[in-house]
Amino acid sequence: MTQDELKQAVAKAAADYVAANVPAGSIVGVGTGSTANCFIDELAKIKERIGATVASSEATKQRLEAHGIKVLDLNEVSSMPVYVDGADEITARLEMVKGGGGALTREKIVAAVADQFVCVCDASKLVDTLGKFPLPVEVIPMAREYVAREIVKLGGQPKLRTGFTTDNGNLILDVHGLRIGDPAGFEATLNGIVGVVTNGLFACRGADLLLLATPTGVKQITR
Repeated sequence: MTQDELKQAVAKAAADYVAANVPAGSIVGVGTGSTANCFIDELAKIKERIGATVASSEATKQRLEAHGIKVLDLNEVSSMPVYVDGADEITARLEMVKGGGGALTREKIVAAVADQFVCVCDASKLVDTLGKFPLPVEVIPMAREYVAREIVKLGGQPKLRTGFTTDNGNLILDVHGLRIGDPAGFEATLNGIVGVVTNGLFACRGADLLLLATPTGVKQITR
């Protein structure tokens, strides 16, 4: 199976999971990225079961609305049974690196509201140790160089994502050269640097369920 076929398979499995486990009329949180886009296309096939959605980016909002799926502002939502999103890397403990698409802050906020975080990805994203994929860090523009210097002190090699601004109007530093043995601790350390909005480690609030696409089918992995 190609990677695109794996993404489509796990997206369908996620839509089936939502249909089977989420009460009709519920609000579904939807992530950002290529696998999330496949999930949106599958979600459109069962949109009559969905009360509404919350989008983690403007791009996701536009794709949902193009399918005729209602999108709510998160401030209108007090509870949400499930959030479905992909990952750039994930461990068997369901700690993740996310933010390759630059939506990490909104993804983290929507995930915090959801009762359950379902991660959808193909087997190539499963790793023993996080860090090979550059870790995105969203920063306030005026703090860019200060934050970069502090990250160097922590052993990282930050590189500005050129020509890119987040939906929040901020910048992204992609941090190379990391091998993250304590994801939750490193997540907290980075977030403690003044000028950091948040970083792409999802370890303090990792996934609850991983739907992992493999050539032999979609596997379910829980913490």
